[in-house]
Amino acid sequence: MGEYDQIISALNRQGWSVTDTTVPPSWCGELRAHAEQLWQAGAFEPGEFGLDLANGQQPEVRGDSICWVQPGSSVAKLPFFEWMAALRGVLNERFNLGVRSQEFHFARYPEGRGYRKHLDQHRGRNLRKISVVLYLNPDWNTALGGELCFYQPTDPETEIARFAPMNARLAVFVSGLMPHAVLPCRDTRWSVTGWLRTDEPA
Repeated sequence: MGEYDQIISALNRQGWSVTDTTVPPSWCGELRAHAEQLWQAGAFEPGEFGLDLANGQQPEVRGDSICWVQPGSSVAKLPFFEWMAALRGVLNERFNLGVRSQEFHFARYPEGRGYRKHLDQHRGRNLRKISVVLYLNPDWNTALGGELCFYQPTDPETEIARFAPMNARLAVFVSGLMPHAVLPCRDTRWSVTGWLRTDEPA
């Protein structure tokens, strides 16, 4: 369990973890290449928020485009997703989460877009337990914006941390606890984002 210790300790202490050396950059290169191929193939669609389909697409609220990683596909068999399945087991053992499945999508934010403050758990539903974001931006620098911001759970107006989407940076946090936002970016911003869930695999 050693490679997961830092994540587990931070989740237990504060509800979120951000690490820069957990995921090999070579994995990020593979993922970014697949994401770009899917983008060129027209496989992305506008990101939605909430369960209200009539109002779910508002680029000023959520500005990314996404492409789901299909279970059983060649992409789903890449090392990162196998590693996440192992982390899922460790988190279940440590925190008794009852997590049974995982879902991921690639996310692409164009210049000028972000995602307003939100929780990753839909109101009245408790299926998402842990959120995961891995950044795929090898040439990023802090002047390009696009930071992930965390806010105080008991006072969501208070920002407690922000992190630039540097390549191979991994954020893991409790879905129903941590309000967070994506600040507008000044260049195209790529990530793979997902959730560990309590329902059965699709």
